Amino acid sequence: MPAGNLVGVLDVPGYLRRLRLGAPLTPSVATLHEVLQAQVERIAYNTIDIHLGRRTTVDPVAAFTRIVETGRGGYCFHLNGALGLVLDELGFQVRRHRGGVCSRDGEVPLTPFANHLVLTVHGLPAPGNPGGAWLVDAGLGDALHAPLPLTAGDHPQGPFTFGLAPSPALPDGWRFTHDPIGSFRTMDFESRRASVTEFRGSHRHLSTSPHSPFVQCVIAQRRDATGFDKLIGCTLARVEASGTTQTEVASRSDWFAALADVFAITLDDATPAERDRLWQRTYDSHQAWRDRVS
Repeated sequence: MPAGNLVGVLDVPGYLRRLRLGAPLTPSVATLHEVLQAQVERIAYNTIDIHLGRRTTVDPVAAFTRIVETGRGGYCFHLNGALGLVLDELGFQVRRHRGGVCSRDGEVPLTPFANHLVLTVHGLPAPGNPGGAWLVDAGLGDALHAPLPLTAGDHPQGPFTFGLAPSPALPDGWRFTHDPIGSFRTMDFESRRASVTEFRGSHRHLSTSPHSPFVQCVIAQRRDATGFDKLIGCTLARVEASGTTQTEVASRSDWFAALADVFAITLDDATPAERDRLWQRTYDSHQAWRDRVS
């Protein structure tokens, strides 16, 4: 969606307030880092709306509006969709791409569908990145805290090291390799530009299929400079270079407090009945998981 088409529709100042950023912001490498870092620290990756029973779409304007109004984004289609609009409106040269996250050996990127929306930003040369292209991804959960120069090699970032290389699976594409401590192994993406409409089928599967991990349990992830926080069901973890601290959050009050305090997900727009159903569904699925692994 090109910049300028949504002037008067998007509340960019409201979005920047959610990120705790002031205006004006000009398109620069420093601003790009500032915006992405604020996004991944303050707008958590999460699957809450699925478990609230609320149907979402890949429409980036809808995701943008939900973030402004509630502070709750979603997963990659929503987070990168909304972030792409913000960067468009700030004057950055943004491109969208089809990507495929792979968690296990033997998986083929983009098969059976593209399960990830990728953003790159162009035209911003910097020392070490004379080509001026950057991977800018707020939708990988526990991965990027800042943009990566789109250059082959290892890229340390805080306590983690990421890799970028030409994709062995996609002609003219790229492969992002996560740090070994991360929640997935690789993410390959095409160089060609994509339309958000190309993700409708994959979003429908990820948000409705009983085989989707997003449907099976509540997930929330938040990245910062020293590590990341992760909630899966009723298990809360903090991951840093020094190790992982894990806690079972098995009471209703503690679970909602963790959502609010750790992930800034307050659910102010949810009714008491919706909150009750969300907690019961989360607790029941967590107990079923404990029974399976015990």
